[in-house]
Amino acid sequence: MIFGDQLDEHAPLLAKLNPTTDTVLMMEVAQESQHVPSHVQRTVLFLSAMRHFADHLQARGFQVRYIRLEDPANTHSFTTELARAIADLRPSELLCTWPGEWRILQQVQSWSQRFKLPVTVLPDEHFITTAQAFSDWAAGRRGLTMEYFYREQRRKTGYLMAGKPPQPEGGDWNYDAGNRQSFGRSGPKPPPPQPPRFTPDSITRAVIDAVRSRLPNLPGRLDSHDAFAWPVTRAQALASLKDFIQHRLAGFGPHEDAMWTDTPFVYHSVLSPALNLKLLNPRECCQAAIAAYQSKQAPLQSVEAFIRQIIGWREFIHGVYWLEGPDYAQRNSLNQHGQLPEFYWTGQTDMACMRQALTQVLDIAYGHHIQRLMITGNFALLSGVHPKAISDWYLGMYADGVDWVTLPNTLGMVMHADRRPGSTAGVTGLVGTKPYAASGKYIQRMSNYCSGCRYDPAERTGPNACPFTVFYWDFLIRNRDQLAPNNRMAMMFKNVDAIPPETLVQISIDAKSLRKQWGIDPR
Repeated sequence: MIFGDQLDEHAPLLAKLNPTTDTVLMMEVAQESQHVPSHVQRTVLFLSAMRHFADHLQARGFQVRYIRLEDPANTHSFTTELARAIADLRPSELLCTWPGEWRILQQVQSWSQRFKLPVTVLPDEHFITTAQAFSDWAAGRRGLTMEYFYREQRRKTGYLMAGKPPQPEGGDWNYDAGNRQSFGRSGPKPPPPQPPRFTPDSITRAVIDAVRSRLPNLPGRLDSHDAFAWPVTRAQALASLKDFIQHRLAGFGPHEDAMWTDTPFVYHSVLSPALNLKLLNPRECCQAAIAAYQSKQAPLQSVEAFIRQIIGWREFIHGVYWLEGPDYAQRNSLNQHGQLPEFYWTGQTDMACMRQALTQVLDIAYGHHIQRLMITGNFALLSGVHPKAISDWYLGMYADGVDWVTLPNTLGMVMHADRRPGSTAGVTGLVGTKPYAASGKYIQRMSNYCSGCRYDPAERTGPNACPFTVFYWDFLIRNRDQLAPNNRMAMMFKNVDAIPPETLVQISIDAKSLRKQWGIDPR
């Protein structure tokens, strides 16, 4: 069995197979686009990449049993499709690679007893650090700090290390302090080069037609075949990597946190969908970036930032997901219970920054990490949305959505909701040491979204006050008892104490009114 996010032609699973006697089973099942509402482009990306991969396997001589979405006999769940395959093929053993989601792993673990067959789950060697190695690293630590993990990753891989004994290239472990530049009032000059677009071939067009027919109510937009431009093959993924290294890597570092209207990609790699489908390997991405630094095509500042995202943050998040277990998804440390506003599904809001970020997601199933963290995520945190509600939205609405990456990023980094049961209240989360909470002034500083918006990010109350600013101060007021013990929050609460009492009361009133207006109602 090969799942949709395991399209790795070098996977250990394939090396174990005998093409003359073994069969590869791949399944397109509607359940995987419906357990959370899945963006139509995310769904097409997965299915098209799967069909292309199946064709590649067949060209290599493998026997493939491929169940298409539109097949009349398709029962649309992994377990029932596996039952059909077992009845037809009568296998002696089932093999698969470790899946990317606890929900799927639990299904896999039930199959041996259900089907009375041995089930072998092979390791996923796509990642640089295994789940066991991460668990060993985390054991006995008071907190899980990504920076310490990242430094060990650098030592382990040798990436951007020099000298004897090896030391970080350039003398510093990271250059993050210099990578928070905005574009200023004039915007990016010249405009950042666009990532390549890939014209849908006959396979992708057939997938689009099948999805439109069989799953007509999926969220997101795909108005025509040619509106879909994601890489769906290994060759296209490699072309995307090459394009990023040549055209955007050099500008990536300084402006990785910047945002600008109608500039969805800025200098970002846009490689996460291909990485998460396993069409690209993280090692080859890092090696390509390092080669660009060594040939003076890109500065250390940008290359280190890119390497840190891959071997630092991406591997760290993967480790946290498998370390914490299937109950991790239920954590809600700040006790927030609000519903996700309807405009997350429509983009129809008069908040210019949210309209820009949400419309972009609806149109292309993508937003870069600061749009996710400080726009769509920050709003959910400040307004009191339930962590699972926004986490499920991230999983379904982005082309790179896979549970192991979206859940810890959202629950831990965005929503500060992943504190372990029994730990000291409010001091730190597991992934983040403090909430990434910010008012409208941050958005004004890092983008041009506020220009022309009807709201004023400097106002805390009243009809013209930016909802981000209203909710920011209300968030601090509501959660003071939990968050005040965190030393990193001390300055924020000093600022709260400087606000006149009557203004604090009005902030709470205005925030409650906004939550009622948008159907959030967190408590």
